[in-house]
Amino acid sequence: MRSSLIRGAATAAGLALVLAGCSTSTPNPGASTAPSDEKVTLTVATFNEFGYDDLYAEYTASHPNVTIVPKKAATSNEARENYFSKLAAGSGLSDIEAIEVDWMPDVMQTADKLMDLSGDDVAGRWLDWKAKAATTPDGKLVAFGTDIGPEGVCYRSDLFKKAGLPTDREEVAKALGTTWDDYFNLGKQFVAKSGGVAWFDGADAIMQGQINQLPNAFSSSDTEEVLIPLDQNQPVKDMYNSILKASIDDKLSANLQQWQPDWTNAFQKGKFATMLCPGWMLGVIEGNAKGVEGWDIANAFPGGGGNWGGSYLTVPAQGAHQAAARELAAWLTAPEQQIKAFKAKGTFPSQAEALSSPDLLGVKNAFFNDAPTGQILADRAKAVTIVPFKGPQYFAVRGVLSDAINRVDITKKQTAADSWAQAVKEFEALG
Repeated sequence: MRSSLIRGAATAAGLALVLAGCSTSTPNPGASTAPSDEKVTLTVATFNEFGYDDLYAEYTASHPNVTIVPKKAATSNEARENYFSKLAAGSGLSDIEAIEVDWMPDVMQTADKLMDLSGDDVAGRWLDWKAKAATTPDGKLVAFGTDIGPEGVCYRSDLFKKAGLPTDREEVAKALGTTWDDYFNLGKQFVAKSGGVAWFDGADAIMQGQINQLPNAFSSSDTEEVLIPLDQNQPVKDMYNSILKASIDDKLSANLQQWQPDWTNAFQKGKFATMLCPGWMLGVIEGNAKGVEGWDIANAFPGGGGNWGGSYLTVPAQGAHQAAARELAAWLTAPEQQIKAFKAKGTFPSQAEALSSPDLLGVKNAFFNDAPTGQILADRAKAVTIVPFKGPQYFAVRGVLSDAINRVDITKKQTAADSWAQAVKEFEALG
């Protein structure tokens, strides 16, 4: 998911490693009390890759009374739809539900439907900004942080070599430069000699990387959500136009939408040479590109740094085994387990203690040419200086922009200008 991060000195947000907000929460009286030894079956709903498969086996080996039934959605959107529909129905949610950071603001609107997870056993466990997003105004912690998503650039060294570009990851980091223009310009050099291979997978992924570098992409306040009208949001409009110019005019995009079958299949066919790469994406790439050689990761990111994604575990109050579910969720999100999850799937820890662990910083990834991914992602985490404000409407507005980008880059049904005009109307319809 993840230079060395020294506790109390540097964090994934470029902030001090202050004790997490949950340390001042009112403790949940039963939080530290272990459940009984009665036999229980716990369902755990996640999405994409959390790196928990081996951890489930480890937990049940030491807790023979517990049976874990994993439920994995293919995408965050699918998980979100399931979560909110069953929350509204009052039944049907898993004992533990994973939440993606972009819809956490919506989750916090119904925090009363989640178990208060506060307790001395987890006080100070997370980066303060990670815990703050899951803490109610009256101090209840309703979600345990899993990972964060500091971003590097993953690339195909074999395709770089064929196009006459450097392949060594340190040289690649220099060649990528420091700005988005640098990244696009190197892409133009690549495409000119690539024989039809695109520079990146799709425009919307690039949009996400750039939005994560804006403190207030869609809302003008960090205390309450005051939406910025899309037709007056010049930074976002400029971003949209520059990305689509690179994608369509300069032909840098493979015109693929992430998580769709053609995107998944493209890894085996070498359709693109680079992609923005938060830590959790490492496991996705390895899974999709099984048997493909040449993937590596550069310790660089256009625009400086960015955090894409990261998740939480919640315990819905409608569950029948809340104490047992909390114990499992607390164990899965402990520093030791999160480092194991990182080794398995690249999900970079959000736990303060984990970030200074030699066990984390020494991690290398064999699939990515033995890249020191622990150190690289820790460096990338230090480069993050902005944690964007995301209000309850963030997910909806981001969806409008995603659709606008995809109408041009993926389906090619509209020009950039016409698609933007439609996006403005859809934004206004949000109310």
